[in-house]
Amino acid sequence: MIRYTALRLLIFVGCFFVAGVAVHFGLIPSGLGGSNMIWVILLGLVLSAPLSYVLLRKQRDEMSQQIVAGVDRTKARLDANRTREDAVQ
Repeated sequence: MIRYTALRLLIFVGCFFVAGVAVHFGLIPSGLGGSNMIWVILLGLVLSAPLSYVLLRKQRDEMSQQIVAGVDRTKARLDANRTREDAVQ
């Protein structure tokens, strides 16, 4: 999970940098008045979201499988405890 978050953050930082350079050189219009930094942050978010969705699909699927396995183990333990309690009564 930490690895996925770190990769997601790196993608955002890269997109933020690219958006900042593009705004600086006039390739993308800058924000209104003093909102330039907010504009660059929003551009970074908008660019990084679809990239992360596509590029981190494998890590997201692996993380999902680990979570499902943990939930299944917990359910099995709860069922075992419940049947043990029923057998005692």
